[in-house]
Amino acid sequence: MSHNIVMLKREFLEYLEIERGRSLKTVENYDRYLTRFIKQSGAQTPAEISEELVRNYRLWLNRESNRQKMGGSLKRNTQNYHLIALRVFLRYLLRRKVNSLAPDSIELAKTSARSLDLVSGTELERLLSAPDIATVKGLRDKAILELFFSTGMRVSELCSLNTETVDLSRDEFSVRGKGEKVRVVFLSPVAKDAVRLYLKARKDMEDALFVGLSTINKNKSERLTPRSIERIVKHYAIKAGIGKTMTPHVLRHSFATDLLQNGADIRSVQMMLGHSSVSTTQIYTHVTDKHLKEVHQNFHAKGRKG
Repeated sequence: MSHNIVMLKREFLEYLEIERGRSLKTVENYDRYLTRFIKQSGAQTPAEISEELVRNYRLWLNRESNRQKMGGSLKRNTQNYHLIALRVFLRYLLRRKVNSLAPDSIELAKTSARSLDLVSGTELERLLSAPDIATVKGLRDKAILELFFSTGMRVSELCSLNTETVDLSRDEFSVRGKGEKVRVVFLSPVAKDAVRLYLKARKDMEDALFVGLSTINKNKSERLTPRSIERIVKHYAIKAGIGKTMTPHVLRHSFATDLLQNGADIRSVQMMLGHSSVSTTQIYTHVTDKHLKEVHQNFHAKGRKG
């Protein structure tokens, strides 16, 4: 029986959205990666996907893809995103008993250890103190920054918050993260006060927790977007004199490293970040290197002289 690969790709994307509950952004990414594979490889049926075909596709990704537009080949991590999409698609075909290449035959490219963009404690304090809380805008932005650092939320999670979501009578509330997974995040006293002052200054009746100034001043609905919040964080980084790149995700990094530096265990940090696997959280463990150095200096070879 012949299977049209384009039709199977469409069914796979529907499966991701409906049965697996993946976000529309994730589905769009898989669509883009698989469309690129189908176009470049020339495969019309799953049976045509072979190790040689995948090897040629990997060479294309490494050498030719986007060369004219980007001035070079795709980064290794981006190449791996393409391969992961293909591997997940092949697993779907295997589950449906459609003859094709074994998913496990596709190995990902080796990448260098991921580095983290981090800010110092002093820089972080300057950032959190940068908004002018004498204005409604400043109160809103202060609440945004403090919530990021208190909860470690992703920017998409923060954008989706409603006023009823954050119960200020408690120190915790639930957020819906990647894969529609719900987890509990916690409010620090500073973050709770910042949100309370911001809500007190608002006069509109909109559901969204973070809204544009036109909503606050003119009662016009305008929930802040991830891009808007990214610009807000960048604005206050410049105002605080922070020269390095500052994004909402850097604040998420700061949340995780702060916990680990103060003695939190990796499993707890994993749950608070909403990571599916502890291996993802382990990128933060390098922050304990300073502590290890202190242990070595304090306890190693104390009996030796000179």
